[in-house]
Amino acid sequence: MKKYDYLIVGSGLFGNVFAHEATKKGKKCLVIDKRNHFGGNIYCENIEDINVHKYGAHIFHTNDKYIWDYVNQFAEFNNYINSPLSLSKGKLYNLPFNMNTFYQLWGCTTPTEAKQKIDNQIKEFGVENPQNLEEQALSLVGKDIYKSLIKEYTEKQWGRKATELPAFIIKRLPVRFTFDNNYFNDKYQGIPIGGYNKITEGLLKGIEVQLNTNFFDDRTYYESLADKIVFTGKIDEYFNYEFGKLEYRSLRFETEILDTENFQGNAVVNYNDLNIPFTRIIEHKHFEFGKQKKTIVTKEYPENWTSEKEAYYPINDEVNQKKYSQYKELSLKSKDVIFGGRLAEYKYYDMHQIIASALNKSKIEHETK
Repeated sequence: MKKYDYLIVGSGLFGNVFAHEATKKGKKCLVIDKRNHFGGNIYCENIEDINVHKYGAHIFHTNDKYIWDYVNQFAEFNNYINSPLSLSKGKLYNLPFNMNTFYQLWGCTTPTEAKQKIDNQIKEFGVENPQNLEEQALSLVGKDIYKSLIKEYTEKQWGRKATELPAFIIKRLPVRFTFDNNYFNDKYQGIPIGGYNKITEGLLKGIEVQLNTNFFDDRTYYESLADKIVFTGKIDEYFNYEFGKLEYRSLRFETEILDTENFQGNAVVNYNDLNIPFTRIIEHKHFEFGKQKKTIVTKEYPENWTSEKEAYYPINDEVNQKKYSQYKELSLKSKDVIFGGRLAEYKYYDMHQIIASALNKSKIEHETK
């Protein structure tokens, strides 16, 4: 008999939710993570009494009451509303695209004026069957919004010209004809008071965790510990890159403490222009309405991914999707391994979606017992 029922590789949201649910069912779990902390990308570091989102801004939002109630077991949430700004050619614009943005762009004061402006530009610059991101954006919102608020930011983010990016990256661009800067339409939204570590600690309560532990350093040993593995790392690495490496975009974060109470007056400001190397600045204290004497800001720099860097955004183009489908086929044959999360499913997930996925896979797993 093996020591554990489940070895969970990776202490991000998927692994932690699965471990929590399995433990509730009386199963014995071991969670391992190669980082020196648990929580994956939602980990917060407390600096100057400010919860710093170590791996970029994380704003919880969902329409699913069950998921909302689930996370509220572990932490109380504040009423933070995500209302980012975009700085383009020295001028600030509200996001998402709404009547405030249209007033800033064109001086439009009525929805009819704004709609007419966008429709005219779509007629002039749009195409019937968009072949790349630029054509897709022009066909959805016209030239002015695309040139001012999409083109350069997207090219920085992906490290490629908009004409070389697939159209499906922006299947839709939300346009609102109301004066509403709330980025998400979801009914429930907020930041856990005291940071995301509260959720992680709640999920992992009573569960054995080993940090600074890389599954691939001694794979045979770790595989021998448990009846089943829950794998949340890179799926191509699990299968020894049999069909080649999947590609990602990476990010580099530069965080600094500033001797001022308020640097930019907003939690998130995007920097649209191509000549500025970072895509956004996050001012962490604004997520929790902080009144501390100092502030902490993080600049986000998109980077080409290498295996030494953190993998953030899957590049879901045709070539990579074909490779992933081959890996997925192998994963379906691996009966004693459950694959879940952003890296194992080669899919960009929001937090609520990862939790839903982990709960769903837990339910399937424990119902078949």
